[in-house]
Amino acid sequence: MAQSVTKTIHLLPDTGQNGSYTSTFGEDNDYAINTPSFTNNNNGTITDNVSGLMWQQVDGGEMTIENAQLYCESLTLAGYSDWRLPSPLESFSILNHQNNNPAMNTTYFTASDAEYWWTNSFQVGDATKVWCTNAGGGIGNKPKSETISAGGTKKYHVRAVRDTTPPNLLTNHFTDNGDGTITDNLTQLVWQKMPNTTAQTWESALTYAENLSLAGSTDWRLPNIKEMQSLNDESLSNPSVNTTFFPTIGVHNYWSGTSLPNQTTKAWFWNTQFGITSYDFKTNVNNVICVRGNPSLLAVQVPSTTKENRVYPNPFSSCINVNTTNKQQGYSLFDSAGACIFSGNNIEKQNFSNLAKGLYFLRIDDDQTATIKLIKE
Repeated sequence: MAQSVTKTIHLLPDTGQNGSYTSTFGEDNDYAINTPSFTNNNNGTITDNVSGLMWQQVDGGEMTIENAQLYCESLTLAGYSDWRLPSPLESFSILNHQNNNPAMNTTYFTASDAEYWWTNSFQVGDATKVWCTNAGGGIGNKPKSETISAGGTKKYHVRAVRDTTPPNLLTNHFTDNGDGTITDNLTQLVWQKMPNTTAQTWESALTYAENLSLAGSTDWRLPNIKEMQSLNDESLSNPSVNTTFFPTIGVHNYWSGTSLPNQTTKAWFWNTQFGITSYDFKTNVNNVICVRGNPSLLAVQVPSTTKENRVYPNPFSSCINVNTTNKQQGYSLFDSAGACIFSGNNIEKQNFSNLAKGLYFLRIDDDQTATIKLIKE
């Protein structure tokens, strides 16, 4: 199966979700990853500083998909004429999942009455359906006849995009690391190759991901909905994923760590029949695939420009060692429920043999506070 892919984004932006909807660690809000950042160019365009793409600030209004294609091809804006329809990944990348109707940052993108925005991809095997993002924060394969200009009743708008740097053709979209993990070379994320086969509630999914130890790493987590959707291949269906690299992913709903801010008892999932994103009650059960990498920081951590404190061994059985020259700095060890297990100096002299197995967090308090996730084996 061919797996080359054109890389048009530098990095995948975060969802922008900053609300907390559970005391269980691991939800979207607990991680700050490629925080959304935009620049208003004051010429009708917005640059996404994370993805590197330039966007039309005010969408082009309601029209058919055919007219949307022509519109982008003929658009001249801010002196540029190389505008195009975005891919599903690109269109989904600018959504903000802390907001709703529209799920956009309206400080930068002028709000319209759009219900959907066209992308450049049709459903595989059915040219009557087009992938569209929507004002509620989702993406799906929608009938092109639904828009008003095609005789329907819904408002499908166009928003053009352009590359600010030449796209790069990646020969290998994915790399099998040979240790139960797969690297996505497009997003630089590392995925669990074999998803968990037991469907779980959303809260259980968070805990499972945070406690996963795989391929010598313990920093696994439940992906946010943008990361989850980035695995999708719109040229495939049943499942809509490259099964050479994810052979057991099947056709299921996969939880993300992203909640609905206006319906907090629900969370977003990704369905692998075609690749739509939707939402479900958190008490219902769905499948889980975990992710790591793409420098992720806990929301309580300082920026990645600060010095790094490394803890070893991790997982640990009795002793915790920190490779820092300041052994007298303050340490606080918390369990997964947030209870403080230890607070003080000289943590390396402590014996934690009697601690229960599971997830812990070590906070190192010096001039640059850091929090590190640990696994007790």
